[in-house]
Amino acid sequence: MIDRLHLPVTLDARTAPVVLRRATRDDLAGIVRLLADDPVSASRGDRAQPEDEAAYAAALDAITADAGNDLLVAVAPAGVVVGTLQVTVIPGLTRRGSTRLLVEAVRVASTERSSGIGTAVMRWVTDVAAPAVGATLVQLTSDAARSDAHRFYRRLGFVDSHVGFKHAVGPAPTSASMQGDQGDAVPH
Repeated sequence: MIDRLHLPVTLDARTAPVVLRRATRDDLAGIVRLLADDPVSASRGDRAQPEDEAAYAAALDAITADAGNDLLVAVAPAGVVVGTLQVTVIPGLTRRGSTRLLVEAVRVASTERSSGIGTAVMRWVTDVAAPAVGATLVQLTSDAARSDAHRFYRRLGFVDSHVGFKHAVGPAPTSASMQGDQGDAVPH
């Protein structure tokens, strides 16, 4: 279903256009830099350490291999990854069998915030991506500590209508735990 998204697409941000496209392994270092650039992600262990590269690569492979998921990047004219997000199509029974488009891990480089990139990407999600995959609802979660992000999403018309819960069931994977018996990256 996610293959219905016609990418790449050029989005007009206030400062310069960006190209939104599917992420590839070549984008991985840029994506991880965006995660490490975010204080909340960094506090959870996303610090762009070389020893974690295999874990990130395995995760990217799992996301892109799943027909209901995609990892996207926003690329500046100079070819630099300046934004990223994951989108997941969720068929459901509630709301009379409605399909949802879940948006996760939205990041814009700290040097590019307030440039219009986030707005352009999220408008594309609501105006183009959701209808393309047949979704009647776009949903996302945002860490309670992200008050600036909450204001941003509200400005775009998102309503903070639910309370989210998480329950950790084990440590985050490390490069060592991602190695199978033959050295293949295997998620645990």
